[in-house]
Amino acid sequence: MDSDQEDEVPNVNFVPSLLFIKRGVAKANPDKVTLTPAELARIINETRDDLEEDGANGIDSSDDEENEDSAARLASRAQDQAGTSGNRSAGDEFGFENYEQESGEPVVRLASVAVVDPAENIQDEDDSEAEDEIIKPTDNLILVGHVQNDSASMEVYVFNDDEGSLYVHHDFLLPSPPLCIEWLSFDPGSDKPGNICAIGCMDPVITLWDLDIQDSLEPVCKLGSKGSTKKNKPKVGHSDAVLDLSWNKHLDHILASGSVDQSVILWDMEDGTPHTIIKEFGEKVQTLAFHPTRAEGLLVGSCDGMVKVFDCRTTTNDSASFLSWAVGGEVERVCWNHHSEFHFVASTNEGRIHYCDVRRPGETLWSKEVHEKEITGLVLSSKVRGMLATASADGTLKLWDIDEEDAKLVYKKNPKMGVIQCLDECPENPFMLAMGGDLKTKNFSVVNVLDNDVVTNVFKARFDPSYVPVASGERMNIEPPTEAMEDASISDDDDSDEDEN
Repeated sequence: MDSDQEDEVPNVNFVPSLLFIKRGVAKANPDKVTLTPAELARIINETRDDLEEDGANGIDSSDDEENEDSAARLASRAQDQAGTSGNRSAGDEFGFENYEQESGEPVVRLASVAVVDPAENIQDEDDSEAEDEIIKPTDNLILVGHVQNDSASMEVYVFNDDEGSLYVHHDFLLPSPPLCIEWLSFDPGSDKPGNICAIGCMDPVITLWDLDIQDSLEPVCKLGSKGSTKKNKPKVGHSDAVLDLSWNKHLDHILASGSVDQSVILWDMEDGTPHTIIKEFGEKVQTLAFHPTRAEGLLVGSCDGMVKVFDCRTTTNDSASFLSWAVGGEVERVCWNHHSEFHFVASTNEGRIHYCDVRRPGETLWSKEVHEKEITGLVLSSKVRGMLATASADGTLKLWDIDEEDAKLVYKKNPKMGVIQCLDECPENPFMLAMGGDLKTKNFSVVNVLDNDVVTNVFKARFDPSYVPVASGERMNIEPPTEAMEDASISDDDDSDEDEN
């Protein structure tokens, strides 16, 4: 199942990142943004100011034409939206009235957007268009980062497995190519669960977008700041591109980010500030993942050939508790085994995968060359024991049957997408895999691997749709346990300090 492509082939057209979203979390009728003339002026002026500030600081100084195009696209969409409405919803939900009075050093900036009542969203559309606008409980969303010529965006696809439908519902314009996407239910602007995605770009600032707001021109909040000499704002957070993000499902206000600046930041999204900055890396951090059942466990891979597992309870800005493995090459992707809590997989730019046990630091249970080039996609199924999907710059998708002894090849496919840059599985149906590539005429595809008889014979009987990983009582022993650690929390500075002593 492929996405529709435009008739005219662009010079640049690729998908650097994507993410499947589980069913039932999206609003049936996403709210739509409307703009007043004042809001339109503010957005255009802020975009212009940001571009001027970047130029003054020497950021992307060679891309002035692209920056102007970016501002023009944003202004065009803003004018389109402002031209179709003139009313703002009651209550000023996002605090626009106080926007100009904000302090000079915000890290989280709530977006200033107006939202139409959901009942008004589709009143002027015909029946077929209205039906497409409605997101059903059986629909998955697929977030697709898309770069086309000098334009960067995140497209929100609606995918329905039963109906075989796949189409773009809406999109968000982005300032630079989206390198990573993470979904979270923590909404910084509400005490209720949200439908939010965090995006890491070439820009060091992480943006959070509300997926239940359609055609928004700006994120609901930002994590970090590039700083501004004109506005006397300090730099906060990362100083270079953000390469990966991982949300902590057990401490839902914590988001981890890895960057080209050779650091990992644990963000406290309740106040939008870096809680902990980890600098235990000799090269850029490409990949990270929180443990599925242990809130304190963070798996990190970097381009110095090291994989590390951190205990976030006893890791501070000054010292870190971690186990490490030297796997050689640059670590491209890492993932935990949901069916065996002490095991993880790491892939490298040398086309190898490494299977490790956290109870045996420094040792690799097995290592295998599985691709000719770097492995850019790595998904160890959460619902099918032992099913590992790998995708590579060599243009192939492969399925492996893995255990503690070895990996056996089950399936190989060349989807003819050029360099495959990203891979993810459908949460409810892990046999549906989404891929992004760099072929101009075909850069996004969703495939059903059960169409292959061998895959069906090996894996279908192992599929357990109700499986949920549960932590055992056995410790990871990243460092000797203490009584203080029992009550420690990533979000509690006092406990973290106590753990160190």
